[in-house]
Amino acid sequence: MEIFYQGHGSVRVTTASGIVLFLDPCAGDGYDVPADVVLITHQHCDHNQVQLVTIKDDAEIFSPSSMLRYGEYQSVQIKGINVTAVPAYNRNHPKEECVGYVVNADGIRIYFAGDTSRIHEMKNLKELEMHYAFFPGDGYYNMDVTEAESCADDVGAKYSVPIHLMPYHGQQGALFSEEKASRFRPKGALILRPGHKIVTRKSADGVEHDIIDA
Repeated sequence: MEIFYQGHGSVRVTTASGIVLFLDPCAGDGYDVPADVVLITHQHCDHNQVQLVTIKDDAEIFSPSSMLRYGEYQSVQIKGINVTAVPAYNRNHPKEECVGYVVNADGIRIYFAGDTSRIHEMKNLKELEMHYAFFPGDGYYNMDVTEAESCADDVGAKYSVPIHLMPYHGQQGALFSEEKASRFRPKGALILRPGHKIVTRKSADGVEHDIIDA
């Protein structure tokens, strides 16, 4: 599996069989790879720029309108990927309009927190034994990196990655802060810079990876 960080809150996942999933398209490059699945955590303009993505004819797009129905979080299976919506909210992001996602593919479990602050539901994810977890830390619309550290402890993923480190005000670019990333220090902290990707490999201890400049 490859997990390519495009920048801000945008991530592209490619499974071992070549299935391509985009999360919250907006920042960076890499949208020319045709998508099988697009996940939108909420309908803010720095998370829902689907027009950037090259879409396959049979691709599916999921958002809170389809993954949070009548207060129930939904789960779907598509092309060998299991996607489950989970709570995500704070004072800037209403609970009924936003979700995070747990993505399970190739035996690898990834938590994308979406735009959120520390919420009690995160502790429920610990039993899922996540391999990777991605947390926002801009400290403006969402929690800061100190609070994100606490979330990482709550979730207990093997590797925790800080993203969405700058508030978005319509500007272009990867929107990444080295200074904020350097202050994110939970157990298993992994700094993934825009334009870099995680390439996973199985090991005797489970999942390991290399970081490659794409």
